[in-house]
Amino acid sequence: MSGIPASATGGTGRAPVTGGKLGAAVVSQASLWNIANILTMVRLVLVPGFVLLLLAEGGHDPIWRAWAWAAFAVAMITDVFDGHLARTYNLVTDFGKIADPIADKAIMAAGLISLSALGDLSWWVTGVILFRELGITLMRFWVIRHGVIPASRGGKMKTLAQGTAVGMYVLMLVGPLATFRWWVMALAVVLTVVTGLDYVRQAIVLRRAGLAAERAAR
Repeated sequence: MSGIPASATGGTGRAPVTGGKLGAAVVSQASLWNIANILTMVRLVLVPGFVLLLLAEGGHDPIWRAWAWAAFAVAMITDVFDGHLARTYNLVTDFGKIADPIADKAIMAAGLISLSALGDLSWWVTGVILFRELGITLMRFWVIRHGVIPASRGGKMKTLAQGTAVGMYVLMLVGPLATFRWWVMALAVVLTVVTGLDYVRQAIVLRRAGLAAERAAR
């Protein structure tokens, strides 16, 4: 017994469904166009704009490089806020889970590759960072059925160091600041490698635990 009169539910004895498929579609659409996802989409749109600004006038015009830095800075700021907003206000969506890391890696890869193409950054630095990012992404999919590898504090420090270093390289700095940016990039590379190795360790432990649990359940 539900305690709900049949007359109140259209004589069927079931609770009324408001909106049906149409209502679900409206909720889905509303959840997609939330502020967190909009910020993620802004970051994706900024990627080609950032590259065009960075490479304008041969890629060595200080004014255009300053505009490119502004676009990169906006992208980094939206990266901070969209995840925070999604978690705080329960705005997490499947689109956001996929698009957010893509946007993060796209803006960083665009900056690294463009800077190396301009001769401002060694290709081996770009290669190490991109290899790590791609490898860790593939590894997450490799162990996803056993669990999720959470973002570590070191990983967040790595992201901050990479963003700061790339931003400093985008600006045409001279003198002590040019030397300082080299050290910031060196720190970013070290954190990239160290945190990458730690993620590999976590993935191996997680997979072994998952396989052991599967064997025990048989």
